[in-house]
Amino acid sequence: MTHPRLDPDDLTGLDRLLAIMAALRDPETGCPWDLRQTFATIAPYTLEEAHEVADAIDRQAWDELKGELGDLLFQAVYHAQMAAEAGHFSFADVVATISDKMITRHPHVFGTDTQTKTADQQTRDWETQKAKERGTARTLDGIAASLPALTRALKLQSRAARVGFDWPSTDQVLDKLVEESREVVEARDTLTHDALTEEIGDLLFVMANLARHLKVDPEAALRAANRKFTRRFARIEDWLAETGRSPSDSDLTEMDALWNRAKAEDKSA
Repeated sequence: MTHPRLDPDDLTGLDRLLAIMAALRDPETGCPWDLRQTFATIAPYTLEEAHEVADAIDRQAWDELKGELGDLLFQAVYHAQMAAEAGHFSFADVVATISDKMITRHPHVFGTDTQTKTADQQTRDWETQKAKERGTARTLDGIAASLPALTRALKLQSRAARVGFDWPSTDQVLDKLVEESREVVEARDTLTHDALTEEIGDLLFVMANLARHLKVDPEAALRAANRKFTRRFARIEDWLAETGRSPSDSDLTEMDALWNRAKAEDKSA
């Protein structure tokens, strides 16, 4: 049965999606699950949908990407609907805010600034404008704590680097990496688990810094490594299954040999 607010002859595109969201949250006729939700309960789904967009892009799954982008858009609509109900702002306010921001941050497109700047210069100008918008906030303010840890480390380091707090080359970063690796070994042998956790964190932080200096996205690099591990381990399982066995029926020596076989197969593909 068609919801009375959803006339397919009158509603299309974004208007239709906004009406669907309003209907789901209707206090009298809405969905009980949707009516129970809050900003806090929906936020994890928002993060999940953003990760699924990134995953579809990584896999170049373009048909899936269309759906994942729709799911992510719905998250923005969901939060805006709850904000409107609470009297904070509307979806139109969200659109107006981002539109104004994009115009302000692209004077080379919408203003009188020169269009001959390089992409690097435009990036620096973007960050300068963001700093102006933050006003007197501290250098590291505004970097979301809920970001994946490697991504947040990269953003923290990049923000600090813009005010001169950075090593001049990868040589110093590599030296620091060796130092932190040595401290992990020492912590493993002599310190508490909490101290070891801290040293592992320091090591990962330096790894993110090394990636930044080499212009590598550490999250993307780790996602690729995860995919590679998954693919190669699946091959180990396939080969063991051919003999009627699973990894639990094998041992490290055999699986290591099969891993090397999977690695060679990858390189020859």
